[in-house]
Amino acid sequence: MSEKTKGSNVAIYLIGILFFIFGFITWANSQLIPYLKIACELTTTQSYLVATAFFAAYFFMAIPSSWVLQKTGFKNGMSVGLFVMSAGALLFIPAAQSRNYALFLTGLFVIGTGLALLQTASNPYVTVLGPIESAAKRISIMGICNKIAGILSVYVLGSITLNNVDELKAKLLTLNEADKAVELNALAARVITPYTIIAISLAVLGLIFLKLHLPEIKEEESVATNQDRGSIWQYPQLLWGAVAIFFYVGVEVISYDTFSSYGESLGFPLSVAKGFATYTGYCLLAGYIVSIVLIPKYISQRKALIIATRMSMILILSTIFLKGYGAVACFALLGFTNSVMWPAIWPLAIDGLGKHTKTGSAFLIMGIVGGAILPPIYGAFAESLQSKPVACAVIMVISYTVIQLYAKKDWTKTN
Repeated sequence: MSEKTKGSNVAIYLIGILFFIFGFITWANSQLIPYLKIACELTTTQSYLVATAFFAAYFFMAIPSSWVLQKTGFKNGMSVGLFVMSAGALLFIPAAQSRNYALFLTGLFVIGTGLALLQTASNPYVTVLGPIESAAKRISIMGICNKIAGILSVYVLGSITLNNVDELKAKLLTLNEADKAVELNALAARVITPYTIIAISLAVLGLIFLKLHLPEIKEEESVATNQDRGSIWQYPQLLWGAVAIFFYVGVEVISYDTFSSYGESLGFPLSVAKGFATYTGYCLLAGYIVSIVLIPKYISQRKALIIATRMSMILILSTIFLKGYGAVACFALLGFTNSVMWPAIWPLAIDGLGKHTKTGSAFLIMGIVGGAILPPIYGAFAESLQSKPVACAVIMVISYTVIQLYAKKDWTKTN
């Protein structure tokens, strides 16, 4: 095995650790939404600002992240991202002590800023470590790391923040304001220990990455397949790819961050519904494994994306007509169909960017703001319709239609 191949394999393992972190931190939001709704006495729509604050950072900080990467390179940029995330996690301590929702949102925005830098660095890094036609397979492997962490996050953080939550909700209704404040302060304090541990772990990992040797990819040599066009705006597959990412991330965030409240709307107690997001995680894992086996040997990235969007629309429409665990199963199976979307969209979008890869990656990362915008729209829509299944169906079908149109377009004819 050549030194270059060995270096690439080591890099894949280490980036897998980063994707594990992405999953744990991102899926923690599915537990923070119902938790903060109670602790900070929020409406449903207000509680979805957790997703807004977190994912908005991707939009505002993606381009600055590409500038940082131009100066630091991929490896050192990843370390900076880890340190920024650590600082954001530490903000949860004063936020919990004061039960200040705005400060919680600030901490989430800072964490999202660090993740924007990590994602801007790690996704193109994985993409260009091998042939572009097999990039979806490598990203799917990263997805497995991501979703295993996400499932663990739901179990670990959920068992801490939402322990005996139904009993607490009933108890709060019987208390006067003073006693209620005492109970809510104790509830808010539950996040201090886990987020202190998260902050320390991220800082230590940032130091480790600073000391490690990773191959520095020259993306302008590894990815370029077309003549340089001089401007990032002249690559339509990238610009529309960012739009596809916007809608994909929006529907994926809805599929797990809102699953607990969706389950409550179906009549399940929160103590049961709080774990529904893990079902989505298991389905995502299954989807990633299938993608690794099938792409690109048996099916192209583009074809897999078209099939996945069609299946997703069938599943979400089915939730309107089903009740109980039937609706839960269809909603969870969106994880299986969603699993192929990020791994397929990303390489289709950055193929041929050459020296524009870092900036192009930042454009795609900006598309993650869909996770900030679509969930609160869904929340407000669901409250006005008084039907979460119908609200989900409308928003998700529109989103999957946009993604399918992107997949069907032959972008080579525009290059």
